[in-house]
Amino acid sequence: MPYQSIDELQNLLSQEVFGDRQDSKKAAGRALGTFIETIVYYLLRQWGESDSTAIERPLAEYGRAEITHNVEFTLHPIRKIYSQVEIEKNVPTTARRIAAKIELQEEFTLTSNKLINKGIIQNACVIGTTENSVAIATPDRITATGTNIHVFVLDKHAYAMIECKRVGKEGDAKGPQTIEKAKQGAYVAKTTSSLQKVRNDKGGLDGIYYVNGEAYVGPYAQLLNEIIEKGDAQQLRDFTLSIGVVSNHGNWFTSGNQNKEMKVLAQSYDWLLFLTDEGLAEFIVDLLRSPKREYKAVKEAFIASYPPAGGPKAANAFTKKHMEQAAHKALDAYFAANIDKIERWFNVISPGAGTLQDLKHILVTLKNKDWRNIL
Repeated sequence: MPYQSIDELQNLLSQEVFGDRQDSKKAAGRALGTFIETIVYYLLRQWGESDSTAIERPLAEYGRAEITHNVEFTLHPIRKIYSQVEIEKNVPTTARRIAAKIELQEEFTLTSNKLINKGIIQNACVIGTTENSVAIATPDRITATGTNIHVFVLDKHAYAMIECKRVGKEGDAKGPQTIEKAKQGAYVAKTTSSLQKVRNDKGGLDGIYYVNGEAYVGPYAQLLNEIIEKGDAQQLRDFTLSIGVVSNHGNWFTSGNQNKEMKVLAQSYDWLLFLTDEGLAEFIVDLLRSPKREYKAVKEAFIASYPPAGGPKAANAFTKKHMEQAAHKALDAYFAANIDKIERWFNVISPGAGTLQDLKHILVTLKNKDWRNIL
């Protein structure tokens, strides 16, 4: 790693970008959390999942639809794909204009969102919703004459969910925030899928799911694999794969030993990935500290999002949901050119024998299910 620790990079950010803030290191820590979410989103795009991805959508608890939780990312079955359309240059890309262009069905309640507003793209831009679906627009490419757009109508059911967690500053003592974040993540992971976890008398995990009121119980890992690979409509209809991405810098993972909070998350998520300090540092150095010319737009968007305190407030152009369009294009290019390296930024915590390639296979398998006849 080009720096001794991620804490050193956090200190640099706190001095160079947030030096005028009352708590500059805390502000830099929040920015690190944004980087993690950004990495995960553009990794999903590189894996070909952008057409299925929604951002910060409500995810219902199994059996209690009135209780929902907003999670970073959810992956959904595709109900319909609208042919690529172009919104002419200098014409606002509002939800209403996009909906008219593709002749979106009247039953959709349109939002007030804009896909591109003052040069800032809204990733996974929701243009309309119904009781059972959501219409999402995404830019394909921006040309000299306008913006080419894809629109995907997704089912409200999420076959996978992804949450990102980061706490604390390296070397700090573990505190209540660390514990609460672990509990929050564990609760959502364990309550939003029809395949539920049960601790058995040997300390292992069994799974239980119901079909027409009848309970089926077995080793959790075995049932999970069976549902993903061979599950029928009744098994898949309310199944949601849970994926957690953590990066903790001394709080949840210390000297290669999992402490309590990491163990809680590892047994709660179906897949738990650890974004290493080395990986996060490479992202910061490559795109924010010493970017090549073709990636400088990323740094410029990040800096522009945090103007000096007391000055004019700027629109945030560097989040998982909102990204300056030149930075968006540069991030796509960076992830395409460096995907092998980026995938090595992640360690698989659980399942113990799993690999990132296994997870990619699972997401493709779930995406390609015959959802029209399942839901």
